Amino acid sequence: MTEFILIGLTDSPEIQIIFFVLFLVIYMFTMIGNIGMIILIKVDSHLQTPMYFFLTNLSFADICYSSTITPKMLVDLFSERKTISFAGCFLQMYVFIALVTTECILFGLMAYDRYVAICNPLLYTVIMSRTVCLKMAIGAYAAGFLNSLIHTSYLSSLSYCESNVIDHFFCDTPPILKLSCSDTHLNENLIFICAGLNIIGSLLMIFTSYSYILFSIMRIHSKEGRIKAFSTRASHLTAIILFYGTGTFAYMKPSSRYSLNQDKVAAVFYTLVIPMLNPFIYSMRNQEVKKALNNMISRTKGSSLNMIVFLTPKIRE
Repeated sequence: MTEFILIGLTDSPEIQIIFFVLFLVIYMFTMIGNIGMIILIKVDSHLQTPMYFFLTNLSFADICYSSTITPKMLVDLFSERKTISFAGCFLQMYVFIALVTTECILFGLMAYDRYVAICNPLLYTVIMSRTVCLKMAIGAYAAGFLNSLIHTSYLSSLSYCESNVIDHFFCDTPPILKLSCSDTHLNENLIFICAGLNIIGSLLMIFTSYSYILFSIMRIHSKEGRIKAFSTRASHLTAIILFYGTGTFAYMKPSSRYSLNQDKVAAVFYTLVIPMLNPFIYSMRNQEVKKALNNMISRTKGSSLNMIVFLTPKIRE
């Protein structure tokens, strides 16, 4: 088999146009939001902290894995034959699984960072030093790409002899498994175990960290202080619920309960919507990000005004 055919989301031309416009807008907001978040963190000295270092990596992962899927999907909406080569399909799957796994681990690391900041503030700079944060980020990417290598290696070694039509809009694991004429029980168990270890391990770190954070917040005597502490953590929890909810629904269930139509809806959320929402979730309720954004806008306006003043005499001459 040299290529696969992607069915996509719908065969209706009218709905395809609506989907194209909608997903193009979502993709543009994803790029603008995440690239803007990375630039903002890099240029503002007040955001040079471990939390924003991990947030930069989160935005980078969102950009990469969204770009792995969305442009191809947009092109396929207006293509008669939605084909993808055998190598291209597994390359897309490899990058997607690697970066989604990395993002899953990054959420856990961000929760641990907040635990250290709130529960051990005096040791925060020592525990979460720049070297330690860099090693954590490298470890997250290494674990993600190793996990993906295991999955794609096993999947690409299977025999595909019955059909090459993938009932999805990208090369995802469950629909690929349905095409194989080999025994896929090992692959299904491997997916369940690896996804389970990744999701449960990260969630365990998140819940443990936030349990300690909750106890620390409840000891704050000021009501305003507790409200502020809860509001700053709400953005992270919102992103976690959206990401893990759709991921668990898609991968943490037996193959007998797979419903490709439901999985497509879930896939739209974790491949398109969540990468767009993450930068806005972390900026809407974050006063530091708002302040940094206002400062950058003010500096940009000031630079533009100075340039106009500088060029005005020359224009008159």
